Amino acid sequence: MIQKFDRGDRRILTFPAVHPCDAVSPATLLESLITLSHNICSYQHKFFATQRRNARETIRQIGILLIFFEEIRDHKLNLSKAAVLCFSELHLAFQKILFLLEDCTREGSRLCILMKCNYVATQFHVLIRTIATPLDVLPLGSIDVPCEIRELVELVAKQARKAKLEIDPDDDSAMKRVILILNQFENKFEPEPGFIKRVLDYLEIKNWSECHREIRFLNEEINLECLDGSERGLPLLSSLVGFMSYCRGVLFEASARGAFDQTVGVCDHKLLNSLNPEDFRCPISLELMTDPVTVSTGQTYDRASIRKWFKAGNLLCPKTGEKLPNTELVPNSTLRKLIHQFCADNGVSLSKSRNTNRDITRTIVAGSPAAGGAIELLSDFLANRLYYGTREHKNKGAHEIRLLAKSNIFNRSCLVNAGTIPPLLNLLDSSDPTSQVNAISALLKLSKHDSGKKAIVENGGLKPILTVLKSGLNLEARQISAATIFYLSSVHEYRKLIGATPGAIPALVELIKEGTSCGKKNAVVAIFTLLLHNPNHQKVLETETIPLLVDILGGPNTDELLTDSLAVLSTLAVMIEGSVAILQTPALPVLICLLNSSATPVGKEYCASILLSLCNHCGDEVVATLAKDTSLMRLLYSLVADGTSHASKKARWLIKILQKFQETSSSELTPSAAVPQEWFLHAR
Repeated sequence: MIQKFDRGDRRILTFPAVHPCDAVSPATLLESLITLSHNICSYQHKFFATQRRNARETIRQIGILLIFFEEIRDHKLNLSKAAVLCFSELHLAFQKILFLLEDCTREGSRLCILMKCNYVATQFHVLIRTIATPLDVLPLGSIDVPCEIRELVELVAKQARKAKLEIDPDDDSAMKRVILILNQFENKFEPEPGFIKRVLDYLEIKNWSECHREIRFLNEEINLECLDGSERGLPLLSSLVGFMSYCRGVLFEASARGAFDQTVGVCDHKLLNSLNPEDFRCPISLELMTDPVTVSTGQTYDRASIRKWFKAGNLLCPKTGEKLPNTELVPNSTLRKLIHQFCADNGVSLSKSRNTNRDITRTIVAGSPAAGGAIELLSDFLANRLYYGTREHKNKGAHEIRLLAKSNIFNRSCLVNAGTIPPLLNLLDSSDPTSQVNAISALLKLSKHDSGKKAIVENGGLKPILTVLKSGLNLEARQISAATIFYLSSVHEYRKLIGATPGAIPALVELIKEGTSCGKKNAVVAIFTLLLHNPNHQKVLETETIPLLVDILGGPNTDELLTDSLAVLSTLAVMIEGSVAILQTPALPVLICLLNSSATPVGKEYCASILLSLCNHCGDEVVATLAKDTSLMRLLYSLVADGTSHASKKARWLIKILQKFQETSSSELTPSAAVPQEWFLHAR
């Protein structure tokens, strides 16, 4: 009867309680009330950073009522209709109280609850008074409970009725300190660290990880606020993110990875360090797995992705291609724990909000003046650390930049303007793999900003980035370098420079050979962007790019990687040399197979484009081979009807070429060699 709500489904300080239906039996209602009461009372052992007095008093009163409810249940006492009605109202109030207690103890919500302490205190007051109403009209005389229990219930009713709004003076004082700090940020004045520490100590935010959890929670609230179309709370939330980001970067001296969970065993940390982060991605979706499950072949996928795979009628293991004897999914709890640990370390959110198409263009400007001031001060602090700090300080600074620049355009601009790029480029020469990964990751995020691209190239950044691409200390650093090359090559002049740099394109090709799915994709899209400069075509053709991409097309790869590979092949096939090189691989049957399989609409367009280029550049040899495939014409007509506009156009051209070839060769056919009628359907 108790409604179950995932925290990710409910905004903080919203109370979607459900009134018990009229037809519910008294016994069921009573049992549900007892369960709710136990759940509420369990919060007496949890930490409340704020609202301590209100929470304590509320839990105490519910605990007394719990004794009353259990007495009725244990002695199977009868309840009148009036009593049942009163219990229904109590049930509704108890649900809301449980939500409120949950919010006050929710991970990462301490600062948010503090800044809303007046509202939260009002909610406690309202809910306690809500309890008083049904208790006042409850026919206690008709319920045969011991006198002392009846007196306790009457006492609770009296206290609830006379309850006053209690705002903890310590909460109020801490909130005012935060407001003062935000005002200082707004005026570009650096707050006194000791003054900030008083707030953090009050909330018991003691280390980097706890501070990071606050930021993560506040960012999720911002995302939800935007999804709801309400921007009223954005300035305050943005200011709090700026405040906590400043605290995380300036006040806490944790390692660059953060000490997020001291309760995790040593074995888990050793195992985490021995794994490649790409192992945490689902082979189907390439997203971090939120609910990893293992199939009968021993391969692990995200539950949502593999279910979708099965629903589409696929009974083969996506990774191995083996036929699955059953579709049973076994939860991989160990891997799930490691993924959550990795995400906490690296500032990655696994909440539902991460899957929303968040428009970060709204972050071009700061969310509030206070947020802007905090980030500018923090950027200057991090730049100073990168220049003059110890090796550990530089590593931590790079990691902070990596987090700050992840999805905020204003942050990127501040960090670039503060001069963080030159020392980050110097950090690429580090002999420490973690420092190198943090530095190249930070540069990747900053390269997404126009001023970041310019600063990287003008400070001689191409050479060290390409060095990491060729011989980075680990595969992760090389893969991130490829992604950085992709963003840099979006500028015409820079793609010319990259293409002219000896070894740049071969290094990307090596990554296609050796990288994970993510690394292969980074390398492929970087090559595609470089091909927008025509002189780079020949340099790509001189490598093993085409055979490697054809191998990708024939393997169990994601649609995204397949489409990117087809895009590169389509671009190369425009030139005669490219078409000839493609023809020297087993590409033709693979392309036809992709037209008939799960290739995306854009992927099918690229398939048609490649086939058309091959027909135009390589003549009757290709056309004759295609003509022998009886399924091709059906696939092309399907593309004409259902494909994209470009795909439809290319399919019509292919149909005309094949029809012309068939008409030319039909005179040589014997009467028994009839030509399929579909060859002569008119394609407009």
